[in-house]
Amino acid sequence: MKHVDIYTDGACRGNPGHGGWGAILVFRGKEKELFGGEAMTTNNRMELSAAIEALEALKEPCEVTLTSDSKYLTDAIQKGWARSWQANGWKKADRSHALNTDLWERLLALLEIHKVEFVWVKGHDGHPYNERCDKLATAFADRFADKNPTDTAP
Repeated sequence: MKHVDIYTDGACRGNPGHGGWGAILVFRGKEKELFGGEAMTTNNRMELSAAIEALEALKEPCEVTLTSDSKYLTDAIQKGWARSWQANGWKKADRSHALNTDLWERLLALLEIHKVEFVWVKGHDGHPYNERCDKLATAFADRFADKNPTDTAP
């Protein structure tokens, strides 16, 4: 199985507000940048979207190390919360509804295809890939202020 390193970040101008996500896939020394966003979203949705879009870009099942500065993302997977929410009809331990279930469903399905290790890094702490992902995400989010987002590189 091929090994791919994925780095992700999400950003939101306001929460909710203009959002963007960025991801960098690294395979055998080659890098591929991905990015996108939504005009009205939340930071957590952008964090999840970055991971989903990166995993969906893989053309075959892979071993992946996915590095993110989102505790929401990494803890929900590493601590088994997302699977528990799903098993309990998308209810959390306190019986409140889990948020972003559409994205969690997509992510959990991708984790059935790929073997993914989630790694948390502190955001805005000088990690080169995390900083680059942040720039991709914030640049895309900022495009919505101009009301003219495109799919060209930030």
